[in-house]
Amino acid sequence: MAEAIVNARYSSEWQAFSAGTHPAGFIHPLAIQVLREIGIEQRGESKSVEQFRQQDFDLVITVCDESNGERCPLFPGITQKIAWSFDDPSALTGSEEEKLNAIRTIRDKIKIKIQEFIKEI
Repeated sequence: MAEAIVNARYSSEWQAFSAGTHPAGFIHPLAIQVLREIGIEQRGESKSVEQFRQQDFDLVITVCDESNGERCPLFPGITQKIAWSFDDPSALTGSEEEKLNAIRTIRDKIKIKIQEFIKEI
């Protein structure tokens, strides 16, 4: 969701890439739904962090769910790294409505964090 939000709202200045250490192979359908609710058509795909190991980045922001012991990837040579922790939508339990509401909350937290970060820099 972070990649989609940055690329939809801040693409004139930023380009975001998203990848996971254990990608599911698909974008969570409820994540696509909650992004559409705020006018963002998700165009990304599920990618492995390994695809980006040799790429140079100005900044790496990890959005791992460290409360569940999820390990964030390391990028040697990156001088600026920021870690943000958000719940993992794929780990949610409950009814579809409960999951949908939880993913909306995650989306909104990510959106606010991105807005705050952009204002700071």
